[in-house]
Amino acid sequence: MIWLLVVLGACVAAVLAWGVFEAGWVRLETIEVQLPGLPKQLEGLRIAHLADFHLGFPSRGRRAVEKAIDWVAERKPDLVLVSGDLLSRPSGEADLRHLLGRLEHCYLVLGNHDFALSHDPFARPSAVFDLEPAMVLLDEARTITVAGASVQIVGVDPRSYDKKEAAPDRLADPKADLRICLCHFPGISERIAPGSFDLICAGHLHDGQIALPYPGGKLRFAHLRHHPGRGLVRRPSGLLHISAGLGTTFVPFRFFARPEATELDLRS
Repeated sequence: MIWLLVVLGACVAAVLAWGVFEAGWVRLETIEVQLPGLPKQLEGLRIAHLADFHLGFPSRGRRAVEKAIDWVAERKPDLVLVSGDLLSRPSGEADLRHLLGRLEHCYLVLGNHDFALSHDPFARPSAVFDLEPAMVLLDEARTITVAGASVQIVGVDPRSYDKKEAAPDRLADPKADLRICLCHFPGISERIAPGSFDLICAGHLHDGQIALPYPGGKLRFAHLRHHPGRGLVRRPSGLLHISAGLGTTFVPFRFFARPEATELDLRS
């Protein structure tokens, strides 16, 4: 009987150790994104998409964030987009400022955890609105010029999203050569008018954070109703990219849901 308890204890310890390891085992990948009608000047535009840092929560997710920032800073993409949940606790603010300070051409939104609008008992209100040189966009738009073309970025405030008041499509400029919506929640793609944006970047789902694979898919224990948990999805409102994010919530583990940073290589 004792040996059985020892074996079970060893198995539990091994599983937990793997979960801690995977939380820092970041996937760094570049994917080609087909956007019909993309202007010739923007062919090959590179956009780094990051999400869900959750800094301030003790986890190897912090290591994943650091490695992702190192990777992006080295590659120097044309744009860096960060889709919310930057902090879980105010204690992570110094780290956040230091890491974002290494990125150029960075635009970001906040997420529900930044305001502690979640069921996470460990989250504390920690929203930071001034993160220069990165620019925080909350229900507002910025248009920049890249390679002679106009690129509009519209950011969604998670508080207005939570109240079902967010309307980024009303800010979309039909004259812009490329229109991007940046929102913490993938669900924004189902709330806005068809053809509003060329690209929508979101996070939030963590690809389930703790998942159980099965033939042809996997069961995602966080956000069970959402599928898929990461990757590209074509919506009538625009092409949606969902990031699996980098940090963790509730528990410092990931199982079959690796953290990730992605570079989107735009092609017509």
